[in-house]
Amino acid sequence: MKIHYHPEGHAFGDCMPFYSNGVYYLFHQRDTRNPGPFGEPFGWCLATSTDFVKYEDKGEPIPGGGDDSVDQFIFAGSIYEGTDGDYRAIYTGYNRDRVGTGIPSQVLLEAKSPDLIHWEKDGRFELPPPEGYDPENWRDPFVLWDDNAQQWMMILGARLDGPPTKATGRTVWFSSADQTNWKFEGDLWAPNLYTMHEMPDLFQIDDKWYLLTTEYSEKSKTIYCVSDNPTGPWSRPSDDAFDGRSYYAARSVSDGDRRFLVGWVATKTDDVEAADFEWGGTLVILEVVQREDSTLGVKFPDEVWANATEVRKTLDSMSLEATSGRKTSVLGNIADSSYGLAARLRVAPGTRSVSVLFGGDVDNEDWYSFEIDFNDNQLDFDRVPNWPWNRYNNKGLNRPLPANLSDDEIVVRLLVDDSVATILVNDVALSARVAAPSGTALGLSVVDGSVAVTDAFVGTLKS
Repeated sequence: MKIHYHPEGHAFGDCMPFYSNGVYYLFHQRDTRNPGPFGEPFGWCLATSTDFVKYEDKGEPIPGGGDDSVDQFIFAGSIYEGTDGDYRAIYTGYNRDRVGTGIPSQVLLEAKSPDLIHWEKDGRFELPPPEGYDPENWRDPFVLWDDNAQQWMMILGARLDGPPTKATGRTVWFSSADQTNWKFEGDLWAPNLYTMHEMPDLFQIDDKWYLLTTEYSEKSKTIYCVSDNPTGPWSRPSDDAFDGRSYYAARSVSDGDRRFLVGWVATKTDDVEAADFEWGGTLVILEVVQREDSTLGVKFPDEVWANATEVRKTLDSMSLEATSGRKTSVLGNIADSSYGLAARLRVAPGTRSVSVLFGGDVDNEDWYSFEIDFNDNQLDFDRVPNWPWNRYNNKGLNRPLPANLSDDEIVVRLLVDDSVATILVNDVALSARVAAPSGTALGLSVVDGSVAVTDAFVGTLKS
């Protein structure tokens, strides 16, 4: 990877971001894939960055505790500043050998640091799930200060005890006046929609509160809901996601002015495109955009996009028309494995779809495709032709689009970094894994209509 952060020899896992004095501290898990996800225990590793372009590896400042410890694995948690001037990490200790024994396999633990680099486990703080909650699904705490109530909040993912098929996943919360004694307040959001909530996050933009969670029983992606208060009640927008199936476990971090999502694009088993997505992958940063109606979209951070497309080649403006069926035009070729493609599209009324094509073999008409479908108001990823079925398992690689999208000029930005591809259609994102491109061609196609293309360019990193 040249653009996105991916620790060498490992898969990037859940990220616990923290911002301080111009530096983003990205605490995360690293999985060795030996023999597969969660094969070997892990703790929290750390990479720092000031711009999401360059990263500095700080190693593993909070290691796991060994096979006999409650924190054999260190699952997700959060970093926050203590009232006594130190920094604190509340995290999930997981011991896989306790599963099914009646002893909680997941409990909340704490570590402290004077400088965000050197950490010491507290050893006294241990918070298991209360009675009635599943002792094997109690994880990913997130701590924040509620200024209105003048108290600390801690939220985390949980589910009720009982059959794992039941959709009793919920986000629960605690309150505290002193960061030491935590009072269980019950359910923050319990919609009976998912079997489990993971990686919850809670933040405020203007007068709205946004609660994020990642679910893996329905669409397997990060979603959000909205409220006027940090404790709800919560409502979900019609498009309640930031990306598709491959972008998972996104938390957010803010420098006080801008807010960024830190999630990972999942690998596929053995890098086979017909296979399933795995836990962990490559860190991908997206910047949060609040729309006029208070819903959320995303963009590539300006620093990331500018770096990825610093060396640019302007592409000719063009029009493409197909009165019936499909018409494809080649935009050019790109030999680099990391690049960006940008264009403005003016789509004629009644057009069925427009597709951005890449990694293509022109002679065999073999492409990766992000399709903007105006009939279904949907953005889809696929390999075309997806033959023989299933040449690419693209389940969940779609996003809803506004019904009136074609009424306005559409800006598309495609960022490809080795095997990770992310497109933005205005402020709607969709990511995918592309392990075996058939060629180097870029293209555009239209079905049953026409499109005019302007301000198009392809860009690469500066060598």
